[in-house]
Amino acid sequence: VTSPCKILKCNSEFWAATSGSHHLGTEEAPEFCTALRAYAHCTRRTARTCRGDLAYHSAVHGIDDLMVQHNCSKDGPTSQPRLRTLPPGDSQERSDSPEICHYEKSFHKHSAAPNYTHCGLFGDPHLRTFTDTFQTCKVQGAWPLIDNNYLNVQVTNTPVLPGSTATATSKLTIIFKSFQECVDQKVYQAEMDELPAAFADGSKNGGDKHGANSLKITEKVSGQHIEIQAKYIGTTIVVRQVGRYLTFAVRMPEEVVNAVEDRDSQGLYLCLRGCPLNQQIDFQTIRSAQATEGRARRKGPSLPVPPEAFTYETATAKCREKLPVEDLYFQSCVFDLLTTGDVNFMLAAYYAFEDVKMLHSNKDKLHLYERTRDLAPGNTAPSGTPLTLWVALLCLSQCWLCLL
Repeated sequence: VTSPCKILKCNSEFWAATSGSHHLGTEEAPEFCTALRAYAHCTRRTARTCRGDLAYHSAVHGIDDLMVQHNCSKDGPTSQPRLRTLPPGDSQERSDSPEICHYEKSFHKHSAAPNYTHCGLFGDPHLRTFTDTFQTCKVQGAWPLIDNNYLNVQVTNTPVLPGSTATATSKLTIIFKSFQECVDQKVYQAEMDELPAAFADGSKNGGDKHGANSLKITEKVSGQHIEIQAKYIGTTIVVRQVGRYLTFAVRMPEEVVNAVEDRDSQGLYLCLRGCPLNQQIDFQTIRSAQATEGRARRKGPSLPVPPEAFTYETATAKCREKLPVEDLYFQSCVFDLLTTGDVNFMLAAYYAFEDVKMLHSNKDKLHLYERTRDLAPGNTAPSGTPLTLWVALLCLSQCWLCLL
């Protein structure tokens, strides 16, 4: 499933070689040009496999522009010496950034604080929308998570096992659109085993505009956890790689969430509208299917077998190690262990909830207990209701029958 296009590796190598170089004196120009030529050479090596990749084309154009800006010749050495970093106190922070590039200062100077919302995607995959609905979806292939006037987020979900209906996020693309005097258009792209700490053009902030530092990337854990702050729209994005797959979480003001010019296209905006009904999965239905698969496997090896077999009891015990509250994150963990056999999905659910605790503005809504999808005809019980509650209700009903 892994893409042969290695543009993210080229971007990371260039950034590592040129950290802080835009602030260096003219004496460092030869070293910068050397790194640029190495960057160009890297993109040429992966050109054939990157023809349809947006990040690749962005990098190629960016290299040409930088070559011109720094008067670099295309011929010369291509080794990548590590350039000196910025001295203490001489950071990319720009204290004189225009007020328009700080959302809370510019949009809400004389009014109440903005209402922040949260959306997250993790696991097999499970979606928590901006309205706190919770769904488990199929959504195989490329799907838009966010698409508004300021940014676009698209995920690609691929099967966890050959022939399996279980999917997980293997690729993520975020496009920050150019905004006034704050930021240039920036593309961030991550995929399995490639979680860069820079945008596709190798930069870590919003470009050359006056308020460029209102958009920046911070690497929290190398190769596992990055955070993107977009202060000009009051937005924080967290991307993680857990096991082989990616998780996504965002905190965004309601005003930005709803900034969509074409209201008719909002149906494709998963974080806002949720997954289409025909893409949603019901836990109870899947549980029945798992029982059917178990019988089928005993008759013959026609269905894919997870790498580690979990029973309902062992899956719940494993999930309880990290998720003691039996909410929908706990149930998602159990569901994923049963469908994939991959213990990393337990960690994905755990970190997804940790991101909710950090990003959600209403601490009373951190835990969710009821599923929100419409039930198909014949389904009379919300599948997100804790199993223990249904057992208790069943026992109560039996007791009443005995008394009668």
